[in-house]
Amino acid sequence: MKILILNGPNLNLLGRRETDVYGRASLNEIIAKVKDRGKKLEVEVESFQSNEEGVLVTQIGDSSDKFDGIILNPAGYTHTSVALRDALQACNVPCVEVHLSNIHAREDFRHSSLTAGACIGQIIGFGEMSYILALEAIVGYLRRNKG
Repeated sequence: MKILILNGPNLNLLGRRETDVYGRASLNEIIAKVKDRGKKLEVEVESFQSNEEGVLVTQIGDSSDKFDGIILNPAGYTHTSVALRDALQACNVPCVEVHLSNIHAREDFRHSSLTAGACIGQIIGFGEMSYILALEAIVGYLRRNKG
């Protein structure tokens, strides 16, 4: 089983950016922990980060032949990207949306996710643990539904 973790804009700045909101762990540190958990679950985890919406859309579109599931942190595109939502719906790869912070406890414009409706679920507000929970969720879903 292969899982793709896709990270959107500014997540490459984790650990330096608004640490009171996003924590002190870098994206690389978070991904390393998820990969370690993936080994214990006997799944392969790959990750990709881009600040460019079209690059993320392409990654999603190309995922159907390569991955069994996606974990997506669309970051700022959560609230704006119909293109990411359309790509998720077109690729037919189950996806869990993940956020480090609780988007519903923040500014009003962050309360709405355009991408969540194209996902099997959403995990928010648990800091870096959100990614581990998302991995557990997508693997559990795939094992129950894909045999």
